Amino acid sequence: MIGKLSEELKDAILETMPLEITVIDENDKIVAWNKHETRIFKREKELIGKNVLECHPEHVRDKVSQLLKDMKEGKKDAHIAYSMGPDKQKVKVGYYALRKDGKYIGALEWNHTEEKE
Repeated sequence: MIGKLSEELKDAILETMPLEITVIDENDKIVAWNKHETRIFKREKELIGKNVLECHPEHVRDKVSQLLKDMKEGKKDAHIAYSMGPDKQKVKVGYYALRKDGKYIGALEWNHTEEKE
């Protein structure tokens, strides 16, 4: 990032983006997420520090696990994992590897729905 952002601005940006994000550390533990009250996929605060696979349905855990493994091994840095449709609304879910000086330090999971006008 070029420039400096205050914590207040960082928080405002994360809560304003039209994306749900979940931050996962290098050990696949959930460390944070945004928009708790308005999330498509509700999460209990007790999930902080737990393995990210614990908040995924059984039928996608292998896929998510493989994505994380591929990112750790440097095979992928970004991947749209799947779309699904609660209430017939498409939800896109994707992952980005988080790296510092080329070293994998975690992943960003994002969820997005089309905004209704």
